[in-house]
Amino acid sequence: MKKLSYDVVILGGGAAGMGAIKGVLSQNASVLLIEREPSTGGVLNQCIHNGFGLQVFKKELTGPEYHEMYLETVEPFDAMYETTVLDVNFENSVLKAINAAGIYEIKYGALVLTTGARERPFEALRIPGSRPSGIFTAGLAQHFVNLENHLPGRRAVIIGSGDIGLIMARRLTLEGVEVEGVYEIMPYQGGLTRNVVQCLKDFNIPLHLSTSVVKIHGRERLEGVTVANFSDGNPVSGTERFVKCDTLVASVGLIPENDLVDKNIETSNDGGAVVDELMRTSVDNVFAAGNNVCIHDLVDFVTIEGETAGKNAARVAKGQKIPKREGFFKKGKGIRVLSVHYTTATVPFKMYVRVEHPMNMAMLKMNDTKLKVVLNAKPSEMIEIMLDPTKYNLKGEIVISATEVKK
Repeated sequence: MKKLSYDVVILGGGAAGMGAIKGVLSQNASVLLIEREPSTGGVLNQCIHNGFGLQVFKKELTGPEYHEMYLETVEPFDAMYETTVLDVNFENSVLKAINAAGIYEIKYGALVLTTGARERPFEALRIPGSRPSGIFTAGLAQHFVNLENHLPGRRAVIIGSGDIGLIMARRLTLEGVEVEGVYEIMPYQGGLTRNVVQCLKDFNIPLHLSTSVVKIHGRERLEGVTVANFSDGNPVSGTERFVKCDTLVASVGLIPENDLVDKNIETSNDGGAVVDELMRTSVDNVFAAGNNVCIHDLVDFVTIEGETAGKNAARVAKGQKIPKREGFFKKGKGIRVLSVHYTTATVPFKMYVRVEHPMNMAMLKMNDTKLKVVLNAKPSEMIEIMLDPTKYNLKGEIVISATEVKK
């Protein structure tokens, strides 16, 4: 067994991982990246659509362009690619990893988790019927089309209106696939408004709200699906109709990827790592950033979080003391997601929230203090809140809430 030692070890080389590398190197600390793929970039490598980089580079880029441009800002670093982490010993700050060259035991001063998220599988929907070929998650369909140059089929139905599904509706249409429609069980869209406009409306692809698939048809290959209207989460009898298709693409959400560590660090109800504004987890020398904390809508924010995590991880690895937690955030009425759960109440910081349901005008409050008013607040779009301890009391229990107000 080969033994190595680094100030900071980073697990995952996507957008957050690359940011973490830059953050660590800014503190003159040694860093090792462990990545299961052959290179950095993660899902950016298959996202050939634009919309990346507006926050970090002030220009609109494709995913591969964003990956390449960001890497150019990062100094050389040590990395182990096509490597799998077998175990992490949090008590002794040691992990074991394996690749084609053998098994490694790696000592770290601090660990940064940038493992991203995985797609919610189609089986989680529990839709009755057969399981023929032709059923894909949106990310898998994107990989086939953009990286493998294969079309999944000729006539597609998309279930769920998450961003990747909306983007794939457009992508498949551009490749000559007939996209019959996007079916969303909720009465509101699941993706960003800009994607609904640019990916569906601009290509005359129907979005069917309060509608979803209730049965799969076909033996060896998908032959079609039955869809129905939904009310309060249940199908409405008599509204069923058959839709002929040979491809079903599921875009039904992402799950934070923390299976390796979720029994050792505190996680939220949705599986995300619970962190403070320093991106520190419940283990003092373990940090996390990106979609394994909460699902973000812009990759730029993921990278910025990674930089914060890497910088503070390096400080801990070098023996510097960082502030203790003074306050903890709690989801109040109307809030579904918080990106930060604890605060040291020492420096101003940004946190992001998602509301539970669409609101024409949402009033965001912290305890009884008004924070901001947001027009057209949607669960699919993160809301940025700037919290300054010189302006607000950020100690003890802090309840963040959102209520709809009349214009």
